[in-house]
Amino acid sequence: MPELPEVETIKIGLAGKVPGKKIRAIWIEPSFKKKISPSAGKFLRFLNGKKFTRVKRRAKILVFELNFDYSILVHLKMTGQLVYYPKKGKALTGGHPIKGHENQPDRFARVIFQFTDGAQLYYNDVRKFGYLKLIKNQDIEKEFAEFGPEPFDKEFSQAYFNDLLEKNKNKKIKSILLEQNLIAGLGNIYTDEVCFYSGVRPDRRSKDLSRVKKTKLYLNIKKVLTKAIKYQGTSVSTYLNSDGAEGKYQKVLKVYGRHGEICKKCGKQIEKIKISGRTSSYCPKCQS
Repeated sequence: MPELPEVETIKIGLAGKVPGKKIRAIWIEPSFKKKISPSAGKFLRFLNGKKFTRVKRRAKILVFELNFDYSILVHLKMTGQLVYYPKKGKALTGGHPIKGHENQPDRFARVIFQFTDGAQLYYNDVRKFGYLKLIKNQDIEKEFAEFGPEPFDKEFSQAYFNDLLEKNKNKKIKSILLEQNLIAGLGNIYTDEVCFYSGVRPDRRSKDLSRVKKTKLYLNIKKVLTKAIKYQGTSVSTYLNSDGAEGKYQKVLKVYGRHGEICKKCGKQIEKIKISGRTSSYCPKCQS
């Protein structure tokens, strides 16, 4: 599933294309209607003739604001993809690397927005895990109430981080970092990398961390995500950036997905363990 850097990269790409586009028509693939809320019928009735005004992101969800008091929430989940087709020029693609994105629609097309200027926006989804939700702007804060602060929010301070570690002192550090109600946006890739840069085994209990380790974790969350956004995300098997190309962060990964390989820092073999149902990679020498 795309994490914060991947969804942010897609947002940046679409934010330069979609705002100002007026919806002429919408097509929804019949089997995907159950993934449209509050209903496919209301979705179609409300959106015809409306304009997109802004593209935002919250956690791993894209928010398409409209020129009335509503927005569309789009979650790509594991296999979702967005393809923007201008009337002329190159298509803009982000999300799951479904082949043939330059030739739309394809058999994975689930929702198609047709704009009055001839441009189109496709939501494709191989396994139909994602969703689109029409929501009043006044209800968005309530919708996102389950999420904790994002790493770049003012609320995400060292004091906040230390406090959540104290409240969850018996949990493994990677489990804490993955909980979206505590910190929004982190997933399996970047929690592994944050733990490596901080010299912390992902299965260490929060109560066993020193003040220095807590500070390193806090700072490295921001550093790793900042660098990942700069590199336009990580492409392993389920992500392309908004230009339809691979992100570049996978070229600098230290541990994620590298179990059995040699640590780039010390030469030891990267090992793996299961934490919260996820495969976690770490260096037994660099992390303790």
